[in-house]
Parts: sequence; structure tokens; C-alpha cells
Amino acid sequence: MSKIAVFGAGYVGLVTGAAFADLGHEVVIRDVLPERIEALRAGRVPIHEPGLDELLARAGDRLRFTTDVAEAIDGAEFLYVAVGTPPTYSGDADLSAVWTVVDELPADTGNAVVVMKSTVPVGTGAKVRKRLDGRGLTHVGYASNPEFTAEGTAVRDFMRPDRIVIGAFRDADADAVAELHSGIDAPIVRSDVASAEMIKLAANAALMTRISFINEIANVCEATGADVVKVAEGVGLDQRIGKSFLRAGIGYGGSCFPKDSLALKQLAANSGYHFQLLNAVIEVNELQKRRVIAKLQRHLGSLSGKTVALLGLAFKAHTDDMREAPSIVLAGRLLSEGASVRAWDPVADGSGLAGVEIAATPEAALAGADAAVVVTEWPQIAQIDWPTVASSMRNTLLVDGRNMLDPETLRAAGFTYEGIGRAAAEPSS
Repeated sequence: MSKIAVFGAGYVGLVTGAAFADLGHEVVIRDVLPERIEALRAGRVPIHEPGLDELLARAGDRLRFTTDVAEAIDGAEFLYVAVGTPPTYSGDADLSAVWTVVDELPADTGNAVVVMKSTVPVGTGAKVRKRLDGRGLTHVGYASNPEFTAEGTAVRDFMRPDRIVIGAFRDADADAVAELHSGIDAPIVRSDVASAEMIKLAANAALMTRISFINEIANVCEATGADVVKVAEGVGLDQRIGKSFLRAGIGYGGSCFPKDSLALKQLAANSGYHFQLLNAVIEVNELQKRRVIAKLQRHLGSLSGKTVALLGLAFKAHTDDMREAPSIVLAGRLLSEGASVRAWDPVADGSGLAGVEIAATPEAALAGADAAVVVTEWPQIAQIDWPTVASSMRNTLLVDGRNMLDPETLRAAGFTYEGIGRAAAEPSS
């Protein structure tokens, strides 16, 4: 078994480190935030990710945490980089954390392999290789091993992936990284470094395109009386297309899709290419979030003085991540229209949403509200006693932003139901 140092104790770094420890490797995770390392040492997991607590507990002595670079790399054969690469104002990826890791490697670093897990622009590996060589670290290897884990299913995605992508400048480095994954049954895609970097960006772009496409179809369905749920079912059964990512809603969010779409768009622009399709995908996603406001206004008129309950804050279920979540846009637009906003989420605390009242339960969020918006597809929402809730609301308007509830059941409970891409209810006179 090997010794691995993982730089970054966020979603990707924690899952990567814990999973490798579960495979039998010795892992040290290093982070610059002392409070995060202290929490992990005390057994407190700073993020909500199903299965991660159990993975960390099973790791035992094979997994340690530190803020010290020297401790992390001592004897390490692999140096995994799993730090954040957020977008800058220009849309380029901010690689400052990546460069910090590279520059912190001491001159006496052994024959380790730097492995890039962070999502980076195409060409980053070549720049890192040049930087290492310039510092006399020619003996240090480099490989790109992009992650394809989705929040909420990250542990499963790591242990049972569709594929493992490895790009390297030297075959020996690629072989070594491939060997790390022994015990995982998945095809290994070997490539050059630039292609490995592009695979990650291209895969996410394809998924984002499917989401924006079905949302565009949903908008046409609303205009023509068709039901996007049935349309998606019929389209998804075509084996050439498949069912994945054909669920209409209020748009994608999270730490990856928005960031990666901007990074790929900017990468193309910097190369002199205008990526028209990706520009449209991004625009559709931004407009989709705002269509909810129009649905509310269609039934309530002015939103000034109205109370709107947001059910769900995280960008998707089974995570507490609110980065680029649709709830942020919705809350901001509602507040700017003069509405009062009350919100509930089982794990995301919503502390960063200024002016939003956070309720302890869905029922508390809905009491006295003029409208409810399903923002995140939490299973608890389907378990709400809707007839009882209807009697507690001032107006029984529900906008199902995830099409997760049965329209007839809600209407029977006394609600005016509005979905995404489904026949719209007529405003009450």
C-alpha cells in the first residue's frame, strides 16, 4: 500500500482521502484552516455528505489530519491536490491555491507524483510541470486524475465510478496512479494531461447542456399545453439519448457546474473561439431561476407585502452546499420585490441569506405564507401533510420548482399548483 498526502479538506479532498484510506492506503490530509483540522481530529465532519462519516470512522489510524506541509509530505509517494479553483471576475479559474501547494513543496521532496484532483483549465498541467522543473524538481512526477463525484453521492461515485481518467507526462506515473485504485472495478481511461483536463470540463458541459435543453423544452411545453414530465419520459427511453439529466426544474447550481461552465467558456475565449452553445446553456440556466418570480406574480400580482416560503436552500438534496444555489437568486429577487422570505432546509443553515427568516420545519415556514416554492428536492417535502398545511396558509399557491409532487394530490388538498413545464393553473379571479 502507498502513502498519500491530500492537500485540501473540502468535499473533494475529504472524500478522496477517506476513500483511499478505505482502500488500505496511508493518508494524511492537509488543510490551511486550523479549525477544520481540529474538528476532523475530534471526529466532527465539517460537511454533510452521505456515507462520509462511516468512511472516516473505518479509516482509523490510516487517516490523519494536519496543517503542516512537512508532516503531510513526509514519505508520501503521491501528493494529491484537491484545493478550490473558484472563478475570478473575468471567468478564469483562480489557481492561487494550486500554486501555493506547488510552491510549498520543499526542494528535498522525494520521488513523489503530484496528482491534480482539482478541476483546472486545460494547460494547467503543462504549467505546473514547467514550474516544478524550474525549481529543480524534475524527479517529481505529475498526473491529472480529475474527479467525477457529485455531492450527495460522492462516496459512491468514488468507489463505484463510471471511469477513472488518468493523464500523465510519463507512463510510469500513470501506472502508479492507476495502481492506487486497485480494488475499484472501473475502466481506466489513459490520456495525455491536456486531454484529461478537458475530459472533466467537457463532461460537465455535456450535463449542463442536457439540463438547459430540457428546461427550454419545459418552457415550450408551458406555452403549448404539453407536459414536460411525459415528454422527458418518452425522450429518455430512446437508447440514443437516455434518461439522465432530463428532469426540468429551476436550473443547476453547486460548486462545479457554474464554475466549470465559466472556466470552459473563458478557456475558449482566451483561445480565440466563441463557444456559442455553452453561452446559451449558461443564459438559459440564469433565466430559468427567474421564471419562478413571474409564476408567483402571475397569481399574486405585486409581491410587496407577501410572504413566500422557500422549501430547500441547498443546490441539491443530500448536501448542505449552497454555492450558486437557486435559492440565493430567488431569495434576492423576492426581497427586492418587497416580499418577506421564510425558508427551511434540513441541513443547510442559510446563515448567509441576509433578510431571510429560517424556519425549523417546513410547516413553520409555510404557516401564514402566501406561496410556497419547492427549491430543493428533499424527500421530507413529499411527506408534508398538505391538507393540514393548506389550512395554515394565507394563500395556497405552490410552485413546484423540481416537479417532485403530484399535481392532482396538491390540487385536491386545495392548492393552486404550478410546476415547471406543466399545464399552468389559471390565476384565481
